[in-house]
Amino acid sequence: MNQNINLIIADDHQIVIDGLQFMLSSEKNINVAHTCNNTTDVLNYLEKNSSGINFLITDINMPTVSGIELCRLVKASYSHIKVLVLSMYSSKEIIKESILAEADGYMLKNGGKDKLLEAIFKISNDGTYYSEEIIPIIYSHFNSEKKATQNIAQLSEREKEILTLIAKELSSEQIAEKLFISIKTVGNHRQNILAKCDCRSSVGLVKYAIKTGLISV
Repeated sequence: MNQNINLIIADDHQIVIDGLQFMLSSEKNINVAHTCNNTTDVLNYLEKNSSGINFLITDINMPTVSGIELCRLVKASYSHIKVLVLSMYSSKEIIKESILAEADGYMLKNGGKDKLLEAIFKISNDGTYYSEEIIPIIYSHFNSEKKATQNIAQLSEREKEILTLIAKELSSEQIAEKLFISIKTVGNHRQNILAKCDCRSSVGLVKYAIKTGLISV
């Protein structure tokens, strides 16, 4: 992992923030640049420091506006920032709203340090991350919303292969290793797939792959 991850932690419970900071303090590639107890603080900080931040960890229940709305606002104004929702809720509706807000990952708070680091690194490497418990909920929802008008024929066979692996939550590095190609080549394919599928992010590609029937549970 060569990329430095400069992140914000947003949670309305200081004890959670302190715990996350402690878990991440020994990771040389991760820097906790700022912590916030409310969404207004996050947005105010990003107005002046957005170029130095590339990751946000946020809870759902936050003062002022929810973590989901915060995710939506951050993605609209700072598309380079990856967002991991860290929540105690496994509600179908909350998960659905988080994905529609373009959250790059959704992790339940009952996960440990190893799961958190896996989520951060996968998302930072243009992947997605969802706790095992909620993956069936995601697939069930988007399978039920399949659209016959969605056409995947415009993708090449290699692009379909890469899209399938993206939807299975493999990072760019993992895809490159699996297909015996360079990470740069994976990145080029990914950009082409995003354009052809009219998607903005990896989570958008996951939704697209499910809706078109390219992958299923």
